[in-house]
Amino acid sequence: MNETLLSRTLRRLFAGGGVAGLALLALPMQALAQETAPRPAPAPAPEQAQPVQRVQVTGSLIRRSQAETSQEVLTVNRNDIEKSGKATVAELLQSLAVDNQGSVPSSFGNGFAPGASGISLRGMGVASTLVLVNGRRVAPYGLSDDGQKQFTDLNIIPADAVDRIEILLEGASSTYGSDAIAGVVNVILRNSFTGHTVRASDGIIDYWDGEQTTAAYTMGFGDLDENKWNGLLSLEYKKLDNIQCKDRTDRDWVCRIDLRRWNFSAQQALGGTGAITGPNAAGSAINGNVRNPATLDYFNRGNLSTATGFTRFFPGANCANFTNHPQDDPGGGCLIDAPLRYSQVLPVQESISLYGRGTWQFHPKHQAFTELLYYTNATDTSTTPSTVSASEGSPAGAVSNAGVALGANHPDNPYFGSPARLRYLAGDVGPRRTNIDSNFIRFMAGLKGTLYGWDYDSAIVYSHNNVWQHLNGYLQRDVAFALLNPTAANVAAAMGNPAYAALPPGTFWRIAENAGLNSPAVYQALSPTIHSRASTELALVDFKATRDFAGILPWGALGAAVGGEFRHEMSELNPVTGTERGNIIGLGFSGYKGSHNVSALYAEGLAPLPYKVELSAAMRWDRYTDVGSSWTPKAGIKWTPLRELAVRGTYARGFRAPGPAENGVGGLAAFATADDPVRCALGVEAACNPAPVALITRGNPNLAPEHSSSWDIGAIWDPLPRTSVSVDLWRIKRRDEINQVQVTDAIASGSVLRDPSTADPTVPGDPGAISVVEGTFINSSQSVVKGIDLDARYGFALPQGYGNVSIDGKLTHLYRWERTERDGTRRDFAGTHGNCDVTNCSGTPRNRANVHLNWERDKWRVTMTINYRSHFKNVLFQGDPAGCASTFADGVTGAPSDCEIASFTTFDLTARWKPAPKWEVFGSIQNLFDKLPPLDPLTYGAQSYNPLDFEGARGRMLTLGARYTF
Repeated sequence: MNETLLSRTLRRLFAGGGVAGLALLALPMQALAQETAPRPAPAPAPEQAQPVQRVQVTGSLIRRSQAETSQEVLTVNRNDIEKSGKATVAELLQSLAVDNQGSVPSSFGNGFAPGASGISLRGMGVASTLVLVNGRRVAPYGLSDDGQKQFTDLNIIPADAVDRIEILLEGASSTYGSDAIAGVVNVILRNSFTGHTVRASDGIIDYWDGEQTTAAYTMGFGDLDENKWNGLLSLEYKKLDNIQCKDRTDRDWVCRIDLRRWNFSAQQALGGTGAITGPNAAGSAINGNVRNPATLDYFNRGNLSTATGFTRFFPGANCANFTNHPQDDPGGGCLIDAPLRYSQVLPVQESISLYGRGTWQFHPKHQAFTELLYYTNATDTSTTPSTVSASEGSPAGAVSNAGVALGANHPDNPYFGSPARLRYLAGDVGPRRTNIDSNFIRFMAGLKGTLYGWDYDSAIVYSHNNVWQHLNGYLQRDVAFALLNPTAANVAAAMGNPAYAALPPGTFWRIAENAGLNSPAVYQALSPTIHSRASTELALVDFKATRDFAGILPWGALGAAVGGEFRHEMSELNPVTGTERGNIIGLGFSGYKGSHNVSALYAEGLAPLPYKVELSAAMRWDRYTDVGSSWTPKAGIKWTPLRELAVRGTYARGFRAPGPAENGVGGLAAFATADDPVRCALGVEAACNPAPVALITRGNPNLAPEHSSSWDIGAIWDPLPRTSVSVDLWRIKRRDEINQVQVTDAIASGSVLRDPSTADPTVPGDPGAISVVEGTFINSSQSVVKGIDLDARYGFALPQGYGNVSIDGKLTHLYRWERTERDGTRRDFAGTHGNCDVTNCSGTPRNRANVHLNWERDKWRVTMTINYRSHFKNVLFQGDPAGCASTFADGVTGAPSDCEIASFTTFDLTARWKPAPKWEVFGSIQNLFDKLPPLDPLTYGAQSYNPLDFEGARGRMLTLGARYTF
């Protein structure tokens, strides 16, 4: 019996320690609640002065009376989350203007980290953005982005539990340590509840698919002042149904690899699956393309012409028996659109999240607290069937499958009597499917209070994430080779597989029209379920304290903070079964293991000076057991010449320690896109356009940490009531970057393995196609990212009581995103489709903006949100001498039009209505005008549309829901 997503989720809940976590949570708490206004504090005694409320802002350890500091902090509160209409916190954060290239969307189900979402501030990658929960770290997701970069899965955050999210948009390693080069996302969860809240919503797309169901329950009771304890519990269930590409056939190029209607061809690898592209070159056809052993020309098995040289013909292999897809391949291949037929726009996801917090005021000046955050998720992805000829990599090196052939006596071989190379899309095996189960837990217990004039906060944290992957539809190389071409060597290699050894001698894998003759045992041997498991762990203890020193300076009190931290971090990825020996066709090895201990001390000071100037400084020392020590300072200044105007600036240094995938034991084999300048120069037309190549990268224990320096200069101006404008000019420089060798550089230096048997016999000196690019992780380069942030807000009241209107907008503009290699080569990715060596190859648009138009009156709140991404050039970097990264069918004209990926703008409408004090009804329309995404032929994060434009591929979505409070 097949296990449902929900049953898998619940099984992980009880198997993964969730019940034990609940028991731990219950120690200091006896209850749990709806958000309510804070209870007024008891009136002070007559001789006491009323204390000024002080707050702590992300990026600083010092509590202060003003929320605005010398640092740029973007705050997203619960109201912002609700009016966005987004289904998850991850969706909201990835729609913000400050997110850019390198973020990990949930829709990228076939990437290295399926089932998770990550944010990339400033486009510097998920590994350079530190995500905190209530100011402390969590264990990263078990699977690393691009097999290299560890990150926090944003999906672990239950939306109903969020109080606000503070995003520090500058380096913060002096406060938080490694990973905070680009900034910090601090998710602050609720801690004040009384009563009960139930929320439910359901969303559906115009196509009646992709249903999004959410149900949440929050409860709480206990009063800290009266009962000396309080607590809350928030439970959320969420399910997102899958969206199949085959259900988007009317959305132009979305999900299509056959772009001939838009003037592309097979020479750009955009003419459909199964094309025969030239001499000794062919794609994988659903009915099989085979190579003439004498001429090395490929022909389709359904071809009945005597010019093929076939020794037997297969009328049943006629292309029309497999597809009604438009044909007319000049090379005679059988074309289908495999992504449109098999792949997904969005995988199915089902999750349960639980957040609980308990507080016990055991002394007037001291309290104990505990937190539990638990999340379990099941994701099912699907993509095209495996080919039989895709290469892969293993720790031992590259494995080329270009020589796969139908044996001389294979009954489906048109060249019966002679082995014939085969290019076959294994549709009879079915699509490749992956079931991902993620199980996350974080438990924290601590003390906070006042001691000897210091406000202290200390906690212990334990957090871990386990990720299981179960893969189906992938082919065992040794078995496939033996079943297609049972030579003595192939059979001997496959006999180590018990399922193959149990098959009757002489068993063949019958393909295409004869696949119905295969027994279930053949498929069990050929494509069994394979597995992998990843695990991360974080154990942390910290102590921090802050206080004011009054009377030292005449302009106000000095602020000081000190702290220390010790943590243990461990990550391990056990590779997918069989990839350690290169035995899974088309699936590369990815595995690593590493751990380290980190000790840290830090201090911060805040000093008021004359003329309303405020200076701040911070310093942190970190020691890693594997990469040594690091000192990271930070300084800031804030000047308030007028009540309505503040000028601010900061300078900071930062660092990022290598992750276990980068300096641990193991490595990864992946795919990238690149052209082949050697073969292109020889006149092999198909080699002049980007095509998938295998990339093997190994860990390097000698890596040094990345280091950074950053500055920010800005101003905040409040010229009128309910009006504010802020502008911040910023720059981040990151040195000693840990990267894979640039694919283009590795190809240019000759660090490749080629398959001479794929050479075009009509081209003298053709060395054959690249099968694998090889390299290691290296401290290879430095990057400079520079931009400007604009934030404006304006509100006013409509006449005659028609409500209040407010407008707010945020724009981030990139001046440059320049990477400099050690040899001095510079590449500026701003405004281009680069850097294609990072997640998705989604590009680096210069401008991203969010605008909100809000109207409120009595029981109504309505918001129109406008999300904008600017156009960018379809080149790999500014001034690329290779020109446009894609061309139309003529091989010359840059594609799409003007060699440019068009801009994309969506409008989202949300409304909330309170028909009664305890009821709220809400609804939203995402992508109100059903905007289609622009054509993008280069990205690999989605098929023919950019993953940044996911809403355009999904289509218009309507969501309705209600909240009841009691």
